[in-house]
Amino acid sequence: MKHIHSDLCGNLSSQLPDYLDGEAREAICRAIEEHLAECEDCRIVIDTMKKTITLYREAPLETVPSDVHRRLVRVLNLDDIIEAK
Repeated sequence: MKHIHSDLCGNLSSQLPDYLDGEAREAICRAIEEHLAECEDCRIVIDTMKKTITLYREAPLETVPSDVHRRLVRVLNLDDIIEAK
Protein backbone atom coordinates (compact mmCIF):
# COMPACT_ATOMS: atom_id res chain seq x y z
CA MET A 1 0.00 0.00 0.00
CA LYS A 2 1.36 3.43 -0.97
CA HIS A 3 2.05 5.62 2.05
CA ILE A 4 0.63 9.13 2.03
CA HIS A 5 3.11 11.53 3.62
CA SER A 6 1.73 12.14 7.07
CA ASP A 7 2.24 14.72 9.78
CA LEU A 8 4.22 12.05 11.63
CA CYS A 9 6.77 11.96 8.80
CA GLY A 10 7.28 15.71 9.11
CA ASN A 11 7.42 15.64 12.89
CA LEU A 12 10.00 12.88 12.95
CA SER A 13 12.13 14.39 10.19
CA SER A 14 13.38 17.11 12.52
CA GLN A 15 14.73 14.36 14.81
CA LEU A 16 16.61 12.49 12.08
CA PRO A 17 20.01 14.16 12.51
CA ASP A 18 20.13 13.21 16.20
CA TYR A 19 18.80 9.74 15.35
CA LEU A 20 21.47 9.16 12.71
CA ASP A 21 24.21 10.48 15.02
CA GLY A 22 23.03 8.17 17.81
CA GLU A 23 22.21 11.14 20.02
CA ALA A 24 18.40 10.95 20.03
CA ARG A 25 16.56 10.02 23.18
CA GLU A 26 15.50 6.38 23.42
CA ALA A 27 11.80 7.24 23.08
CA ILE A 28 12.49 9.19 19.87
CA CYS A 29 14.57 6.33 18.45
CA ARG A 30 11.78 3.90 19.21
CA ALA A 31 9.17 6.18 17.57
CA ILE A 32 11.31 6.61 14.47
CA GLU A 33 11.99 2.88 14.18
CA GLU A 34 8.29 2.06 14.60
CA HIS A 35 7.45 4.60 11.92
CA LEU A 36 10.14 3.27 9.58
CA ALA A 37 8.64 -0.21 9.88
CA GLU A 38 5.45 1.15 8.31
CA CYS A 39 6.67 3.96 6.04
CA GLU A 40 8.62 3.02 2.93
CA ASP A 41 9.10 6.66 1.92
CA CYS A 42 10.82 7.48 5.21
CA ARG A 43 12.96 4.33 4.99
CA ILE A 44 14.18 5.54 1.62
CA VAL A 45 14.98 8.96 3.10
CA ILE A 46 16.90 7.38 6.02
CA ASP A 47 18.80 4.99 3.74
CA THR A 48 19.73 7.85 1.42
CA MET A 49 20.89 10.00 4.34
CA LYS A 50 22.98 7.14 5.74
CA LYS A 51 24.60 6.51 2.35
CA THR A 52 25.31 10.22 1.90
CA ILE A 53 26.94 10.44 5.34
CA THR A 54 29.03 7.33 4.63
CA LEU A 55 30.18 8.68 1.24
CA TYR A 56 31.06 12.03 2.78
CA ARG A 57 33.07 10.44 5.59
CA GLU A 58 34.91 8.12 3.20
CA ALA A 59 35.68 10.77 0.59
CA PRO A 60 39.26 11.95 0.41
CA LEU A 61 39.85 15.41 1.83
CA GLU A 62 40.37 17.82 -1.02
CA THR A 63 42.24 21.06 -0.68
CA VAL A 64 41.24 24.21 -2.47
CA PRO A 65 43.95 25.47 -4.81
CA SER A 66 45.56 28.63 -3.43
CA ASP A 67 44.48 30.82 -6.35
CA VAL A 68 40.85 29.72 -5.89
CA HIS A 69 41.12 30.35 -2.15
CA ARG A 70 42.44 33.89 -2.75
CA ARG A 71 39.64 34.66 -5.20
CA LEU A 72 36.98 33.34 -2.80
CA VAL A 73 38.36 35.41 0.05
CA ARG A 74 38.35 38.51 -2.17
CA VAL A 75 34.85 37.91 -3.60
CA LEU A 76 33.34 37.15 -0.19
CA ASN A 77 35.07 40.17 1.37
CA LEU A 78 36.79 38.01 3.95
CA ASP A 79 40.21 39.69 3.71
CA ASP A 80 39.92 41.34 7.15
CA ILE A 81 38.67 38.16 8.82
CA ILE A 82 41.42 35.99 7.34
CA GLU A 83 44.15 38.52 8.27
CA ALA A 84 42.87 38.73 11.88
CA LYS A 85 43.55 35.02 12.40
